[in-house]
Amino acid sequence: MRKLIVASLAAAVLTGAAIPASARVDLFVDVAPPPPRVEVVPAPRPGFVWVQGGWVWRGHHHVWTRGHWVAERRGYAYEPAVWVSEGGRWRYRPGSWVRH
Repeated sequence: MRKLIVASLAAAVLTGAAIPASARVDLFVDVAPPPPRVEVVPAPRPGFVWVQGGWVWRGHHHVWTRGHWVAERRGYAYEPAVWVSEGGRWRYRPGSWVRH
C-alpha cells in the first residue's frame, strides 16, 4: 500500500499536478538543479494561473518541465515548486495550492 501511495504522489509531481499541502512529500537528491531556463510568460488568462516551468527529478537526473496554465481555485493561491539546498543535498518541494 505504501508503494502505491508513493507512486501516486510521484506521478502527480512529475505531471505537474498540485498536491494539497497536507499531502506534500519532499524529495531529496544529491545533485543541484541546473539554472532555471528563461520562459516567456503569456498574457494573463481569466480564471487561470500561470505555473512557471522548472526542473523536476526523474529517475537519476533533472528534467525541465515547461510552464503551463492551471485553473484557479477560489480562496487559494498557488505556491510554486522550489529547490532548496540543505546540508549538501537538494530538497524539492512541489508546487501546491495554499488557502488564503
